[in-house]
Amino acid sequence: MGAGNHTVISNFILLGLSEDKDMEPFLFGAFLFMYLVGVTGNLIIILAAISDPHLHTPMYFFLSNLSFVDVCFTSTTVPKMLANIQTQDKAITYEGCLVQMYFFMIFAGLDDLLLTVMAYDRFVAICNPLHYTVVMNPRLCGLLLLLCWWICLTYSLLQSLMVLRVSFCTEIEIPHFFCELQQFLKLACSDTFVNDILQYFVTGLLGVIPLMGILFSYSRILSSIMGISSTRGKYKAFSTCGSHLSVISLFYGAGLGVYLTSGAAHPSRKGSVASVMYTVVTPMLNPFIYSLRNRDIKDALRRLFSRVCSL
Repeated sequence: MGAGNHTVISNFILLGLSEDKDMEPFLFGAFLFMYLVGVTGNLIIILAAISDPHLHTPMYFFLSNLSFVDVCFTSTTVPKMLANIQTQDKAITYEGCLVQMYFFMIFAGLDDLLLTVMAYDRFVAICNPLHYTVVMNPRLCGLLLLLCWWICLTYSLLQSLMVLRVSFCTEIEIPHFFCELQQFLKLACSDTFVNDILQYFVTGLLGVIPLMGILFSYSRILSSIMGISSTRGKYKAFSTCGSHLSVISLFYGAGLGVYLTSGAAHPSRKGSVASVMYTVVTPMLNPFIYSLRNRDIKDALRRLFSRVCSL
């Protein structure tokens, strides 16, 4: 399979979530609603964290960045899906597919790494409270954020460049609502062994290692909380981690579901349905989880809305 076959493919077909035409108006309305709610909720969290001095702490610095990443994350896939449903045209150009994959990998990786950094922040806050402001200083927070961006930009660029060496034949239908790397490579005619090895390596780097870091942080946190004598003190310590643990459970639970369904020999829409959880539902729920379970966020939102209403 030479370069000639590679240049013939100019468009791919995104099959979406359902073949039933009668389902498309429902899917359009549901995804538009989830997208607007998710974007609005995350933007409100960002605005609250920026405008309220009480939230100018490392925890809310990383939370506002997570909200920004979630907005970008859903924006890489949902608008294209909505446009395809509205225009009844499921095609996406080869270049558009590569661009979508590139940004999707960046923001998916950032979600993962920011959750890990936030677990470290909670570890320092609970296990070393007297040194928290010294350890989690603005310089370290900025360096951790830059490191997350550098890792994700680098590996996404590497993955995208490796995809360029892959050639395709006549099979151009992707059983997904966006260009997902694994499903994309299953359509290849040429050898994808190197791409698969790189994908397994990245999965270990950005999946297993961060998860191990999160589990280690929370094992130490749990040990420290068990050492607190007062029930009120234990509850206060647990409450600072509850929202973060809920988001981690959603993200990794949905990611595991996608990994198990996409590992099948023959692509199907099961993987695309599972992907909805971590590409759309989880970013939409994150603002509600943090605002409903976090008193600081609720107080900041009240002050924000009162200022808006006074104007």
